[in-house]
Amino acid sequence: MHPSEEELRALAGKPRPRGRKERWANGLSEEKPLSVPRDAPFQLETCPLTTVDALVLRFFLEYQWFVDFAVYSGGVYLFTEAYYYMLGPAKETNIAVFWCLLTVTFSIKMFLTVTRLYFSAEEGGERSVCLTFAFLFLLLAMLVQVVREETLELGLEPGLASMTQNLEPLLKKQGWDWALPVAKLAIRVGLAVVGSVLGAFLTFPGLRLAQTHRDALTMSEDRPMLQFLLHTSFLSPLFILWLWTKPIARDFLHQPPFGETRFSLLSDSAFDSGRLWLLVVLCLLRLAVTRPHLQAYLCLAKARVEQLRREAGRIEAREIQQRVVRVYCYVTVVSLQYLTPLILTLNCTLLLKTLGGYSWGLGPAPLLSPDPSSASAAPIGSGEDEVQQTAARIAGALGGLLTPLFLRGVLAYLIWWTAACQLLASLFGLYFHQHLAGS
Repeated sequence: MHPSEEELRALAGKPRPRGRKERWANGLSEEKPLSVPRDAPFQLETCPLTTVDALVLRFFLEYQWFVDFAVYSGGVYLFTEAYYYMLGPAKETNIAVFWCLLTVTFSIKMFLTVTRLYFSAEEGGERSVCLTFAFLFLLLAMLVQVVREETLELGLEPGLASMTQNLEPLLKKQGWDWALPVAKLAIRVGLAVVGSVLGAFLTFPGLRLAQTHRDALTMSEDRPMLQFLLHTSFLSPLFILWLWTKPIARDFLHQPPFGETRFSLLSDSAFDSGRLWLLVVLCLLRLAVTRPHLQAYLCLAKARVEQLRREAGRIEAREIQQRVVRVYCYVTVVSLQYLTPLILTLNCTLLLKTLGGYSWGLGPAPLLSPDPSSASAAPIGSGEDEVQQTAARIAGALGGLLTPLFLRGVLAYLIWWTAACQLLASLFGLYFHQHLAGS
C-alpha cells in the first residue's frame, strides 16, 4: 500500500498547500495597509456641501438651531421696532428685549460648548492657550476700567453713579451703609471676570478668523471688490473701538480741526444714533462675507494634500483620508466660531438701543430714565394678594437699580470689549500664521 500524498508531505515536514478560499481569507487578515508615495499626483474632487451631508457632523443640530433662533429673534425685533414706531405704546412690555437677552445667553452657551472641546483635549496645548489669554485679558479688563471717561466713553462711571444713587436709600433703610462700596467693587470685579472669560472664549475664534482671512484673500486675488470687503470686515473691530474713543470720535465730530471757525457736524443724539447704525452695518458686512471665509477653511484640505507633495517617503492612504475628512468634520465648529461673536455683538447693540434709551434717529428719542422713586412707590391695589405685592416691590427695586444709564455702561462695555478681544486675537493669529506656523 503506497503512502498518500499528505503522508509523504507530513514526513518531509512540508505544510499542506492552502486552497483558494483559505489564501483569500488569510490575505484579508494579514493585509498590510496601503501606502502611496507622498508626492503621488492625485487630485481632490469638489462637491457642494448640502444639509443632508452635514447632518452627521458634530454640533450641526446645535448650529442650525442657534442660527435659526438668531434669525427669528431679529425678525421679532424688527417687527417690535416697527410697532413701537407707528403706534408708540407707552406702557407695554417690549418683548424684543426678552428675545435679544435669550440670544445673548445662547451665544454664551455656544462659546462654552466650543471652548469645552479645547479643555477636554489632553494634548495639543489648547487648554494652556485659553488659560494664558484669559489671564492676559483679565489684566487688560482691569486696566480698561481705570481709563477716564474723557478718553473712553463707555459710560461705566455715570452708570455706577446712577445705580448707587438709587441703591443708597435701600441700604440705609436696612442699616447696611457699609455695603455700598462693596457693591461697587463687586460690579467692577464682576465686569473684569466677565471680560476675562469672554476673552478666553474669543481666543480661538480670533485665531481661526486670521487664518481664513489670509486664505480668503489668496483665493480672491482677481476680485478687488471682495478683497476690499474682506479687509473692511477684518478691521471692523477696530472701527468699533474707535466709536467709543471720545477724542477721535465724538469730540472730532463736534469740533473738527478745520480752520479757526468752530462748528459741529453732529449733535450728541445724532452721533449716538449713527454709532448704532454703524454697528449694525459692520455686523451685516461680516455676515455678508461668511461664505468666502468658510470656503477658505474648506480649502485647507487641498492645501494639506499639496503640502504632502513637498515631503519625501511614503504615507498610508488612510492617513491621507483622515487629513481631508478632519477638515470637513470641523466645519460646523468653525461656523460657530465665526458667527457667534457676530450674533453676540449685534444683539448687544439692539439691547443698547432699547434698554439704553437711544433712538435710531427716525423719531424722537425716548426719555432716558423714569423717576425711580415713582417706580418703587407705585400704588398697590388693596385687592392684590401678597405675592403680587412682593413682585411689584421687587420690580420697582430692580427698575430703580437697573437704570438706563447703568445698562448703557454695561452693554457698551460688552460691545467694546468683544471687539477688543477679537482684534487682539486676530492680530496675534496673523502674526502666528505668518511667522510662527511655518517655522
